[in-house]
Amino acid sequence: MILVLLGTQNNSFHRLLEEIEKLIDEKVINEEVIVQAGYTKYESEKMKILTLISKEELEKYQEQAELIITHGGVGSIITSIEKGKKVIAVPRLHKYSEHVNNHQKEIVELFNKKGAIIGINGVEELKQAIIKSKNFIPKKYKLGNEKMLKIIEDFINKN
Repeated sequence: MILVLLGTQNNSFHRLLEEIEKLIDEKVINEEVIVQAGYTKYESEKMKILTLISKEELEKYQEQAELIITHGGVGSIITSIEKGKKVIAVPRLHKYSEHVNNHQKEIVELFNKKGAIIGINGVEELKQAIIKSKNFIPKKYKLGNEKMLKIIEDFINKN
C-alpha cells in the first residue's frame, strides 16, 4: 500500500494527486493508494481519498504503508521516517499557490542529502523516484539537527 500525505495546509496540492493518478494509469503504481488529502479536493476512483483523519488512524496507515509519498512538511516527513518507512517527499510550491513560500524545498533537500528520504523538486520526477524507491534503503535520521531547527524557526518568524 502507498500512503500519500498532503498535510493540513489550507491550500490545494492537486498537482501531486494528478501525477499519482497518471502513474496508476501507466501501471507504474500497482498498489492500493490511500490519500490523506487535507484541504485538497480531488475525486478519483483509483485512490481512497480521506480528508482529515485522526492521529491514531494516520499512524495505522503509516505502519501499513510500503511507501509514503508526502508533501514537504516536517511533521509528515519525521513521523514517517521515525517508522523506518521509505519516503518520497515533494515540496509544495509558492508559484502554484500551494504554500506561502518555498521553505518546503529546503526541508526536502535537507532530508534528501542525509539519505533519509528520496526528495524530489517536482511532480515530474515522481515516476523515477518510485522506481528508485524499490531498492532504496533509508538512512536513520537523528532528530535535533540544528540546521533543520533553524529552517523551521526562520519560517515561523517570517509568518
